[in-house]
Amino acid sequence: MDLILEKPDYEYFLRGANAWEGLVNDRRLTRSFLVAPDRLVEDWPVRDAGAMQPADLDAALALEPEAILLGSGAAQVFPPPAVMAACLQRGVGLEVMTNAAVARTYTVMASEQRRVVAAFILPG
Repeated sequence: MDLILEKPDYEYFLRGANAWEGLVNDRRLTRSFLVAPDRLVEDWPVRDAGAMQPADLDAALALEPEAILLGSGAAQVFPPPAVMAACLQRGVGLEVMTNAAVARTYTVMASEQRRVVAAFILPG
């Protein structure tokens, strides 16, 4: 069977993510990171969704998304209500999922030309 790689028309292509790492373009990331179709922010300092503060989303909000997909690792862990409220006050959706689910959702939304940021929490 022939497989053809169809490259997206945006700069940062998320190839996949799990609880321990993410793959953006050809770069393997083992520390928490943010990715948008036009930006990659490495070494995002968040390590635990349950301990997040509203300021932890400043880097993601600076990318002016319509939605932030928060990958909380291997299990779905919601951030404190103040974090959720910080997004709602700015009119930005915040969806919390496992890293693998965020990777799938981000790929669909980015391919639809949506202003989306995926925020992955990794233990490294």
